[in-house]
Amino acid sequence: MQNITKQDMDVLVRLQKSETEIVRIESLLVKIEQEKSKLGSKLTEFANALARHKDDLQRIGTNCREAEAEIQMLGERIVNSREKVRHVRTNKEYQSLQREIDDSGKKKEQLENSFFEQLEEKEAKETLVEDRIAEFKLLKQKIESDQDEIEKRCQNDRRLLEEYKNQREDTGKNLKPQLFQKFIEISGTSGGKAVVPVENAVCRGCFMNIPPQLYIEAQRGNSLILCPQCNRILYYAAGVEIEEDTVGPD
Repeated sequence: MQNITKQDMDVLVRLQKSETEIVRIESLLVKIEQEKSKLGSKLTEFANALARHKDDLQRIGTNCREAEAEIQMLGERIVNSREKVRHVRTNKEYQSLQREIDDSGKKKEQLENSFFEQLEEKEAKETLVEDRIAEFKLLKQKIESDQDEIEKRCQNDRRLLEEYKNQREDTGKNLKPQLFQKFIEISGTSGGKAVVPVENAVCRGCFMNIPPQLYIEAQRGNSLILCPQCNRILYYAAGVEIEEDTVGPD
């Protein structure tokens, strides 16, 4: 069991106060980044939907142009066939040309009906794309403004985080390197809570009872006591001077 002084324990408690703030602020900054990311994802999702609408519009436009070209070709074919009818000499030739004219006419009519439907769809899609472009511009401005506001809000938190980290390093210099390293290791495996009080033989980190002998040693305050369950450093609160919480680092 490693011997420590009351001063060492006071330092460990102060270290924990800095560590608690570091973990709190880092968690807050993660949430802020997630919030910014959600806003960015929303804008990306809208942009992707707009791109799909533009692709649809382009496809419909291509179909309209192709249908229009085919209608024109069929119209020319009908005109040519009717011109040929004037010069036929046999009934067989006449019937053949007439069938060609009828078939071309039916196909032309079908294409024209489809063409007008596609034109209506194209006009509706053009209106939709124009509306979505306007909406995207407004959404982009709003999201960028929100992200800037979020960034401004967390600037102070980032400043505080650096101050607490510096405070942790400065405070840690008052400990032996091995003890400071022990604190860092436990903090890393316990969610930032490396030093916890023990009250009525109960660890306030995992809320499990500790053996009576360990509780006695913790009350004495001259040994490094670790909770057998969660491996956190224990201190007897009544035997340690604890500074009042402050808004920021000293």
